[in-house]
Amino acid sequence: MIEEYINEKIGSLARFIKILQEEKVEKGKPLGEVFVEIEKETMHHKKGPFFKAKVLINLPRKTIVAEAESEDLSSAIVEVKDEMQQEIKKYKLKKIDLERRGAESI
Repeated sequence: MIEEYINEKIGSLARFIKILQEEKVEKGKPLGEVFVEIEKETMHHKKGPFFKAKVLINLPRKTIVAEAESEDLSSAIVEVKDEMQQEIKKYKLKKIDLERRGAESI
């Protein structure tokens, strides 16, 4: 159940990476790898966020990381998805800007 929810939410990020799939794949490696970590912190402090979600995406020449903490697991997953979405947009805009300037080799 949790795995399906994570696949549904984090899988929606694929449309933001779609433009990058036109690049060639290096030496049989996939274009991007996604790692998701979900943690439940101990309740020794009795208040505050107990769940932590972390998403790591390996892209060409860049690793993007997003983290979120929340009192609810599902809201932590949604928060980390939103943060990752913003990070991917920044990466894409920077990549497009470099190509427009003719500095793709940098």
